[in-house]
This record gives sequence, structure tokens and C-alpha cells, in this order.
Amino acid sequence: MELSVKQRQFLKGLAHSLNPVVMIGDKGVTDAVIKEVITNLNAHELIKIRVLGDDRKLRIRMIDELCSKTGAALVQHIGKLLVLYCPNKEGKIVLPKD
Repeated sequence: MELSVKQRQFLKGLAHSLNPVVMIGDKGVTDAVIKEVITNLNAHELIKIRVLGDDRKLRIRMIDELCSKTGAALVQHIGKLLVLYCPNKEGKIVLPKD
């Protein structure tokens, strides 16, 4: 899923007040983590994830794996926080047009 710059900025604004709902620990992206991410994306569409660990390259690989396995789009990656977006059937969040 591709987001335009305008859509990404809009989602960043919505995500600002969110707290992380999923934490990825030392074991990385496990089946349980993917299940939690999918569950939360279906419920909220926009979520924050906290990644423990200091390896930036590993976090980037985790982002790629999460996005490919969940169908979500990366909105933001700042330090150890990730923001993912995936629209659900109800479509609670209406993205601006390009």
C-alpha cells in the first residue's frame, strides 16, 4: 500500500497522541506479534509499535516483514517507534485526496 506525502502527514497527526499497542522484544517478529498487529490494525486502522533493541538495520527488516505480512503501510519510523496504517472494512479514517 502506497501513501502520498499528504496522506502520510495526515496520519502522522492522528498518530501523535496514540500510545504503542504492540511491543516487539528480543525474539523479533514472531507469529504472535504478527497476530497482535493484525488484530490491532483491524480494530484501529492506525497503530504505534515499540521495538526494543538498538539495531536500526534490524528494525528496518522488521518493518519490511510486518508490512508485507500484514498488508499495512509504514507511516512513520522514529527511533524505536513505528506507526502503521491499514484501512479496515468500516473505514473509520478517511484519507485526504492527493
